[in-house]
Amino acid sequence: MPAVARRPRVGFIVKVFAWLPPAFVVWYFAAPILMWPAAIIAELVAQLGFADLVFDVERTGAMLTFVTTLKPDAALEISGRITVDVDMLLYSFGLPLYAALVLAAREPGWLRRLAIGYAALMPFVAWGVVADFLKNVAIAAGPFVAAQTGFVAWQREAIVFAYQFGALILPAVVPGVVWVLTHRGFLERLK
Repeated sequence: MPAVARRPRVGFIVKVFAWLPPAFVVWYFAAPILMWPAAIIAELVAQLGFADLVFDVERTGAMLTFVTTLKPDAALEISGRITVDVDMLLYSFGLPLYAALVLAAREPGWLRRLAIGYAALMPFVAWGVVADFLKNVAIAAGPFVAAQTGFVAWQREAIVFAYQFGALILPAVVPGVVWVLTHRGFLERLK
């Protein structure tokens, strides 16, 4: 009897793994379109919350380029502004995971659930993008550039935490949480 009870779970897991490759292909090639809302959110946060650091935000495909007000190292006599490129794909790999879970469940209203999950994940993608930008200017760019940002020690620690949380935890956990919240009935039947 326990083997019979596990079959729906095994079947569901197999379906999830079957949907993952096509979901990743669609995500990768449609990224310039799919990442548009996250890019808008990240740009708004950067320009409103860090207006003293961000001069402009440019978008090329799934890449955001933050043009800063920061100057390169004066000792090297380089003029111009520092730019920081952030690949949004690094923070959005939860989208194909969520899509594979939704499609494998084969529940009525799957398109609506995909839209809900997509909308719910976009702010978390933007979190990772902005945290990556801040990490680059406040920590990775070197002491001359970091000094221009004006961040104190505890703010740099918060940036590191936000970056690690946005890169390691949110992209993997949020899709699962959103899927569980949108598929409670399916999970009850799967028991």
